[in-house]
Amino acid sequence: MKEKIIIGIDLGATNVRAGRVHQQQIKELQAMPIRSSGTVEEVLQDLFSVTDGLVDKSVAGIGVGVPSVVDVEKGIVYDVQYIPSWTEVPLKRILEERYGLPVFVNNDANCFALGEFYFGKGIGSDHMIGLTIGTGIGAGIIINRHLYAGANCGAGEIGTVDYLDHRYEYYASGQYFDNVYHTGGQEVFERAKSGDPQARQWYAEMGTHLGNVIKLVLYAYDPSLIVFGGSVRHAYPYFQKNMWESINSFAFPKSLERLRIELSDLQNSGIYGAAGLYYDSLD
Repeated sequence: MKEKIIIGIDLGATNVRAGRVHQQQIKELQAMPIRSSGTVEEVLQDLFSVTDGLVDKSVAGIGVGVPSVVDVEKGIVYDVQYIPSWTEVPLKRILEERYGLPVFVNNDANCFALGEFYFGKGIGSDHMIGLTIGTGIGAGIIINRHLYAGANCGAGEIGTVDYLDHRYEYYASGQYFDNVYHTGGQEVFERAKSGDPQARQWYAEMGTHLGNVIKLVLYAYDPSLIVFGGSVRHAYPYFQKNMWESINSFAFPKSLERLRIELSDLQNSGIYGAAGLYYDSLD
């Protein structure tokens, strides 16, 4: 399966990146800024600019990860984050008509999970969660070695579940520091690295809340592996202890014996994950 050449496209808020994925590696990589405030057609032209040179007769398919709600069956993306003109774009149809190849579209959190499952820390897993922790929280769910996206591609929106007086991501992501202490996450990270006890205490508090997120994930999906992605994972040493103390109050301690939490070290995980959409369709 991995002998086939698949193009993975990672459409972000400010850039689009694409590569030919072959034999567990990205053989070519193209990237450019996108006109985020442009028209539908202008953003499409930016996407075409990085993709056109990668397509040839050796390519078996194209996968695209987008930060939005997706109609997976029809490949329509809705209300793409930071691209105001993309309120409803039939991306699958547009790309299939242009390139004459099967195209698979999904949201970026699901692509992160697939990237780890096929190319990263999730290789060999049967049940895993890819948890992206940055300014918010997103999750991609792998059950029985297959992506579970839900009926409306909405499975895994853990961060939006009600928690305390707000939502989980209010307390358990990088926005915690701004929400509670009115200090930017990057500043807190730099202070924690320099040994600032206050900043490290704030991370400890966030870790307790994140542990509660993990317990929610365990109750809902019972994975044996959770892989952290997103910028907050770089601060893991500062919240790890409190996070695990919170996790250890899980009602079924036997389940914790098999649980692993890993940090992603996969470069260009969005491209790998988009390519993984093709492999997941075959499985």
